[in-house]
Amino acid sequence: MRKILVVGAGQSGLQLALGLQAREYEVTLLSNRTPDEIRTGRVMSTQVLFDTALRHERDLGIDFWEQQAPRIEGLGVSVAAPGGGRAVDWLGRLKGHAQSVDQRVKMAGWLDTFVQRGGQLVIHSATVSDLDYFSRTYDLVLVAAGKGELVSLFGRNAARSPYDRPQRALAVSYVHGLGPRPEHPETEAVRCNLVPGVGELFVMPTLTTSGRADILFWEGLPGGPLDVFTGVNDPEEHLDLTLALMEKYVPWEHARAVKAELTDAGGTLAGRYAPVVRNPIGRLPGGGLVLGVADVVVANDPITGQGANSAAKCAASYLSSILMHGDEPFDEAWMKATFDKYWYTTGKPVTDWSNAMLGVPPEHVLGLIGAAGQLQPVADRFANGFDNPSDFNAYFYDPEDAADYLAEVSASVGASSAE
Repeated sequence: MRKILVVGAGQSGLQLALGLQAREYEVTLLSNRTPDEIRTGRVMSTQVLFDTALRHERDLGIDFWEQQAPRIEGLGVSVAAPGGGRAVDWLGRLKGHAQSVDQRVKMAGWLDTFVQRGGQLVIHSATVSDLDYFSRTYDLVLVAAGKGELVSLFGRNAARSPYDRPQRALAVSYVHGLGPRPEHPETEAVRCNLVPGVGELFVMPTLTTSGRADILFWEGLPGGPLDVFTGVNDPEEHLDLTLALMEKYVPWEHARAVKAELTDAGGTLAGRYAPVVRNPIGRLPGGGLVLGVADVVVANDPITGQGANSAAKCAASYLSSILMHGDEPFDEAWMKATFDKYWYTTGKPVTDWSNAMLGVPPEHVLGLIGAAGQLQPVADRFANGFDNPSDFNAYFYDPEDAADYLAEVSASVGASSAE
């Protein structure tokens, strides 16, 4: 039986550990916190998973919250107008529903399941010297812990990392009491509110430790009017600030937040980080090799909501590569090939799209977003791009591709109307 060590108990690490365990690998999982510490701690992310990522969980039989989590069936975009209203407002329909489960719920539950199924869980914050030892006792070491000392093993890939500093200041609040959007009161949807020159507010239904809730997520341009959460440690002050900014910049969202209150004292999060792509293979002092997983090696800004999705897809891709490799050694060539498969199918399309959305949108992108308000197929395609970002290559980046696509859709819609 092959022995594999997984370091890190997030979406990718736990999904990989549970997948390998189901295939009868001998798996050890290192987590820096116990399930109870995770369950009672602070929120960690916003984690809306779209259809493809959810299918990976279903394939492993670990989609434990399918019936309790809000069934997200749409994704909408609003663009603030200079006068305080909305220049653009539309809702795209998802082909397969999306879902958000607070990682405090999911990761604690998955950790419990891993142990119940006979997995070896070690509560320990791993160091480089730890991995140096473990690399000699395990057939493969996978590093899925995206922070701390271990990240230093994976050097920054400058050619794939155009930014060397954070592009957004991030602030999250989990709340109860948010009212429905009056435009679609019966449809659970992610709402993306774009405020030109200021930042973005995302509103997402979720399942948290206390039941159904919503996430209010500000992404502010550094140094701008939304970059005011540094040093705010009181959760209530954090929420008050969030709501005040909503009232000023997205009053249509604030109107349904008048009864909003925090889900719990751990329901806020703030910070920032620079998007980065790192080299996937870490070389240890003793000569051993470790393979980086998900955001350890590809960490994008959450502006496109791809962090948890990429983690789930990376775990599924790596699991497939491990299973196909049989009893062959997990050498450097295999590690490179394994990462490359993930990079070209998922990592690169997500990175290209995320980096593009961080910049000032060019005219043809503004045209696409505006046209989606009149052409439902454009709204639907944009919404489903969150599940399959590689689709943006066909029409999003090049002005001529965008113009050809809009002309094609306009002709098709016009022909349907004439029938």
